[in-house]
Amino acid sequence: MRAAKAMFAGLCAAFFIAVTPAAQAQLPDFTVLVEDASPAVVNISTRQKPRATRSGREQLMLPELDGLPPIFRDFFEHAIPMPRSPNGQRQRPEAQSLGSGFIISADGYVLTNNHVVADADEIIVRLSDRSELVAELIGTDPRTDVALLKVEGKGLPVVRTGKSRDLKVGEWVLAIGSPFGFDHSVTAGIVSAKGRNLPNDNYVPFIQTDVAINPGNSGGPLFNLKGEVVGINSQIFTRSGGFMGLSFAIPMEVAMDVADQLKQNGRVERGWLGVVIQEVNKDLAESFGLDKPAGALVVQIMENSPAGKAGVKLGDVILAMNDKPVVMSADLPHLVGALKPGASARLDIMRDGKRQVLNVKVGAAPSDDDDASDRAATGQGSRSENPLGVSVTELSAEQKKMIDLETGVLIQDVYEGPAAMIGLRPGDVITHLNNQQVDSVKSFNSIVRKLPRERSLSMRVLRQGRASFITFKLGR
Repeated sequence: MRAAKAMFAGLCAAFFIAVTPAAQAQLPDFTVLVEDASPAVVNISTRQKPRATRSGREQLMLPELDGLPPIFRDFFEHAIPMPRSPNGQRQRPEAQSLGSGFIISADGYVLTNNHVVADADEIIVRLSDRSELVAELIGTDPRTDVALLKVEGKGLPVVRTGKSRDLKVGEWVLAIGSPFGFDHSVTAGIVSAKGRNLPNDNYVPFIQTDVAINPGNSGGPLFNLKGEVVGINSQIFTRSGGFMGLSFAIPMEVAMDVADQLKQNGRVERGWLGVVIQEVNKDLAESFGLDKPAGALVVQIMENSPAGKAGVKLGDVILAMNDKPVVMSADLPHLVGALKPGASARLDIMRDGKRQVLNVKVGAAPSDDDDASDRAATGQGSRSENPLGVSVTELSAEQKKMIDLETGVLIQDVYEGPAAMIGLRPGDVITHLNNQQVDSVKSFNSIVRKLPRERSLSMRVLRQGRASFITFKLGR
């Protein structure tokens, strides 16, 4: 028995001796990378002067999320104490937000997130040797959440920048930052996905990773195994407020383009087409003659926009730009925004079931996002029965002017039928039906009579100034 046990123990020992080195050889060694890169990673703290609050109730100093759903969080730590002014009035505290950043030039340019330094009265950069420098804010770009700082210095350690487009899903990546103020903490993981689109972030195709990121990592670098920065850690997906395995980084190409423009001009210019787009689902794809759901469906064209001047029409599906495919509708803003105003671009579109090419001269994106706020008009009209289950009426000249339309019909009533099932309401305006423009009640009724049965059909509807295409089917 003892001999059998000894033999088993010997076999186990031989197994572990044989397997362990091989297993270790497959895992990356980050030690050299961390030693080389850490000196260029910095801690960033900001201070805001105390400000009196209108309420005597204590308030937390929370970052503005610019409409981002709470489930996507930036990484902040804030002081909470509520001091009083000499006259006894409660004041907001002198907030100290903790974030990260990294030096991109030996003369002191530093990259971080815009939300790390937003509304700061003073920005302090702490280097790896614990020395602190006051930073000048060169500029910010809230749309990409990138900020460029400058500290006085010469011969500072710098990171090496890489190309995020060369990343592969499953590749090892590493983050260095100051989670909860613990300077130069290192975490590692893999690239989970590329080109992720998050709510209200139209210009950033995020890198998704499972690298552990927590408050204080925001603005810090994401490295590949070559020791090159490929992204800026910016957001996490969380239900609890802490890390849950989903973190998102701004691609380095996006960040460096923003940094270069901020350094040269103090602001960022990006391309603009002037269209409102919509995702193409399976039913819409069938309606527009596509083999599969893909592209960006044009549901609205801005007045005097580059797209309008180039001949883009409502109902066009943009499939590619400069030979780069538009798989999801959110791919288009990334491609357009990467172009400089005045650049020429080629659009591959699907129109009336046929593929066409348009050439467009890209314009400059407005400084602020315009929000179409025109209200849909309402009016009276005669009932018009049809298979859709709606009655429509002509738009008056005043109503057309109010909603900036030349054609379309106004829904007066919605009855039981397809219209009710797809959520149409009185006051909605139908501008296109089955890929045909609706010019009047007469043309609407004519189109409706010829609608095919048992296949997906499309309808463009304007509601409260916002246009969208919806799909439906008529029964037998």
